[in-house]
Amino acid sequence: MQRRTFLQSFAAAGALAALPLGMSKSLAAQQDAVSVKDLPALKGDLTLYLGRGEGGLYEKVLDAIRQRNPGLNLQIRRGATAALANTIVAEAQAGVRRADLFWAVDTGSIGMITDAGLAKPLPDDLTAQLQPGFQYPLWSPVTGRVRTLPYNTDRLTADKIPDNIMALADSNLDIGWAPAYASFQSFLTAMRILEGEKATLDWLKGVNKHAKNYAGELGVVMAVERGEVDVGLANHYYTLRLKAGKPDASVDLAFTNADAGCLVNASGILSLTTDELTFNFMRYLLSAEVQAYLSSEAYEIPLVRGIKSPTGLPDLSSLNPPDLDLRKLADLRPTLNLMRKAGVL
Repeated sequence: MQRRTFLQSFAAAGALAALPLGMSKSLAAQQDAVSVKDLPALKGDLTLYLGRGEGGLYEKVLDAIRQRNPGLNLQIRRGATAALANTIVAEAQAGVRRADLFWAVDTGSIGMITDAGLAKPLPDDLTAQLQPGFQYPLWSPVTGRVRTLPYNTDRLTADKIPDNIMALADSNLDIGWAPAYASFQSFLTAMRILEGEKATLDWLKGVNKHAKNYAGELGVVMAVERGEVDVGLANHYYTLRLKAGKPDASVDLAFTNADAGCLVNASGILSLTTDELTFNFMRYLLSAEVQAYLSSEAYEIPLVRGIKSPTGLPDLSSLNPPDLDLRKLADLRPTLNLMRKAGVL
């Protein structure tokens, strides 16, 4: 959807009759998320620290919120998510608070802030909108992403893909991965927590014998589609975005079962103040319109009840991710040490 259309649809009271953000009539009728037309106007000064991500789509959401709320003076500081988290902690240690809100593209950075005791408790009605398993007292997920195994459909069939991520190390498959990529490192941190350091180190060494490195996970998926490798390790939306532009692409998604290979991670937002304005701002990000937009345009997983998963992805309830407190992904240092020990970094 073009930026102008999104802004106009969102700003025009978010009326469901107008079906903003490309929602179908059936989806609009089914949803039980809150519409922006039922949210209070935002008035006052807010400073948001925004982790970079999603190719400007988050910026379009913020533009739409501004246009709908002319009384809102929203100041945005942009940067790498981890760097902004470190800045928030450093500012707190210096006795100052410059940010009211922190919107992070990964939960590891969220964990840094909550562990430092800086996040404020959320209202019950805000967290109650979220799907089971994604309700946290100190921060709110915005959208999710699931780890997947994109595979080349000309070279493999789905039954040849292990449903256990640990088995990938002992397979004879040619694998594409992006070890320097933040999402990969979060996935590997989940593996370290769930499987232990020795098993994770052995897995790294095993996969490294038949893996090819790429700069990012879009590059991994493109390499899979070209047939350079059999299978890759990547977040789901890279494959969906590729297939949206190339419907006949020779790539499909496979999922592992209850392990780090199908980890559902999330972008998230937290408040550094108890001002009601910050909580109302968060409610806009969880609105039906914003959730449906990020699903249809960014192919991210809506985490508010009643909004469909993006086209081409099974419903979240049909997947079997591991049971893991996502904030624990903040502890990256042991993960990076393992990667260096395995010769991956």
